[in-house]
Amino acid sequence: MNRLYNALQLKRLYQLKQMGFRYVPLIEKRNGASTALPNDLEALKRIVSECRLCGLSKTRTKTVFGEGDPDAALMFVGEGPGAQEDTTGRPFVGRAGELLTRMIENAIEIPRSSVYIANIVKCRPPNNRVPTPEEAYTCLPYLMKQIELVAPKVVVALGATAYHYLTGDKSGITKVRGEVIERESFLLVPTYHPSYLLRNPSAKKEAYQDLLKIKRLLCENC
Repeated sequence: MNRLYNALQLKRLYQLKQMGFRYVPLIEKRNGASTALPNDLEALKRIVSECRLCGLSKTRTKTVFGEGDPDAALMFVGEGPGAQEDTTGRPFVGRAGELLTRMIENAIEIPRSSVYIANIVKCRPPNNRVPTPEEAYTCLPYLMKQIELVAPKVVVALGATAYHYLTGDKSGITKVRGEVIERESFLLVPTYHPSYLLRNPSAKKEAYQDLLKIKRLLCENC
């Protein structure tokens, strides 16, 4: 319970920061050591690889930190790793990953290597279930630090789970997809998760329209 409370406090502080508030970061000290997150992606990745703050660490094969251009203008955020991601340690490498690559390269017309891709949680939930609030809020500070360090102009929330934990809004993805939400340092655009599109091909037309909007936003903010 204390772990969930601490994660919720961190989440709230990051939300306030995105809204323009300035604050002294919450730092918890254990045995004289600071737990403040580093201002370096590789150092942050090492911390994530050793993380044991929630139960997902007990069942993972590898942590899936994220990958891509550390200076990307466009960042995609999914829900969590699947089976292939858990094995390889890379995000979006299965069928959903292949579709995401096509979405990036065919619709937005930029190489996948030029974007940054991460997830709400860094370890695979068993049976690919949705992360619990405790798991998501415990892991969320890592993601928010990634966003801070990459500093993208546009962040795409892939699916309802990513959208919910990035905004606090529980609206369904069908209601909010394609909206442009202004944050302090980036624009947030929710759209369908590639896995949803694989199960519901009829939604690809709407997703394509979202991607064209994302492409325009990138051009406008060049």
